[in-house]
Amino acid sequence: MTIDLFQPQVMGILNVTPDSFSDGGSFNSLDAALSQTEQMVADGASILDIGGESTRPGADAVAEAEELDRVIPVIEAIRSRFDIAISIDTIKARVMTEAVNAGANMINDVRALQEPGALQAAVAARVPVCLMHMQGSPRTMQQQPQYHQVETDVAEFLQQRADVCIAAGIPKQSIVLDPGFGFGKTLTHNLRLLAHVDDLTTLGYPVLIGLSRKSMFGKLLNRDVNERLAASLAGMMISLNQGAHIFRVHDVKEAADSLRLWQAVKEQKA
Repeated sequence: MTIDLFQPQVMGILNVTPDSFSDGGSFNSLDAALSQTEQMVADGASILDIGGESTRPGADAVAEAEELDRVIPVIEAIRSRFDIAISIDTIKARVMTEAVNAGANMINDVRALQEPGALQAAVAARVPVCLMHMQGSPRTMQQQPQYHQVETDVAEFLQQRADVCIAAGIPKQSIVLDPGFGFGKTLTHNLRLLAHVDDLTTLGYPVLIGLSRKSMFGKLLNRDVNERLAASLAGMMISLNQGAHIFRVHDVKEAADSLRLWQAVKEQKA
């Protein structure tokens, strides 16, 4: 399955974990995961991002075998039932390899292929990869993150990682960049990144934005995790207007509707 990475589209989040920050425990049975997949496909997702290890602040690491047990049956079941692109959200080389063998079409790595064997696994998998910026690790990333100039530092890191991937044999057209909102960033850092998404889009790679229900909206607006839809959509549209392409969301229907309206208006200006 070929994914048009430069086509604006919605990536639905499917966390098969007990402890993700927003939907942990909701879809970690096979039946629940398949039901949610069916709903997200109907609502307009073109990619599903499946993760078996939480990356919320303070999250504990998950053993490789346990992560495989969580994600592989779900990927196999979705691939046998639905015609939708599947992304595997993992930092582990073996999980990348097994997930692609099971039917995943993309690798989404919050560590930008820096873990042992990850780069080699991604090269061998021959699927698109998303490289995300994170300062520190999920356990430590919110402990006093600091930058010289956050938008420049993030763009330089992602360009460097993209260069490493290209040198290793991953085609440039198969590389997606993600600034990593909330991953080792303060509220001010996140807002500045959002104001400068075009610093990434001008690099010539597809850009993935993950703002859905983020804690930055809780801090800015004093909204609980399930009260952040309006802010999530606003952030999506701010990013879209700066040239971003893929939007990783929990609320697929609302995001897809927003994207359809944006596209319809854009067509009237053509």
